[in-house]
Amino acid sequence: MAKVSGNIPCPCHSNTKYKKCCQKYHKGALPPTAQALMRSRYSAFALGLADYIIATTHPDNSDYREDVASWREEILAFSHHTSFLGLRILSFEPGQEESFVTFEATLSSGILKERSRFLKPAQRWLYVDGEFF
Repeated sequence: MAKVSGNIPCPCHSNTKYKKCCQKYHKGALPPTAQALMRSRYSAFALGLADYIIATTHPDNSDYREDVASWREEILAFSHHTSFLGLRILSFEPGQEESFVTFEATLSSGILKERSRFLKPAQRWLYVDGEFF
């Protein structure tokens, strides 16, 4: 991935600059909520940050695999061939160890609507799975 300016609008469509929004998570800060993680994962897909997607995916996720190299290539191919046109958070159900975020993502391939489940093992939110609408 090419270097991204922190002054661009954040790819998660939060109406703030990238450096004030998702960039800190991409650089290693832990998202404080599952919603912040969900937004930062959307931005990571938009920016082609495959290692961030891998690092924030729970081992129980069906996409999780030990062959990180091929997984990374799949993520990069998806990111490269997809335009990330919009993100709307429809609901957020916070919890201490489990949380849910329902969102609508507008992609070049269509609209994706999902209720995502996140778990927080070892004080770190991870994406587990989702139910599509």
